[in-house]
Amino acid sequence: MVSVTHWPGGEQPTEVALVQAFQQEGLAPYRWSNAPGDTYAAHQHDYHKVIYVVAGSITFGLTGTSRRVRLGAGDRLDLPPHTTHNATVGPEGVVCLEAHRP
Repeated sequence: MVSVTHWPGGEQPTEVALVQAFQQEGLAPYRWSNAPGDTYAAHQHDYHKVIYVVAGSITFGLTGTSRRVRLGAGDRLDLPPHTTHNATVGPEGVVCLEAHRP
């Protein structure tokens, strides 16, 4: 099941704090970023994708449903394997940390 988790507390986490959150789960994140308005066409992966937004925003569309998930700084997306999705980067661009579960 696709899930979104907001960072607890009122302040946005640092990138170091997000890396530590991944490491506490035994995950090794990598960093990626995109420019404002960049898009990803509908696709899927054969692994469980975990994303934390470090800065900016990105909206994921879950193909086949009307659900759209907007993520901002500190938000986490858990995307199960074989979930078809697309994405559009927000007006300020986006920086993310991503890791994969087997």
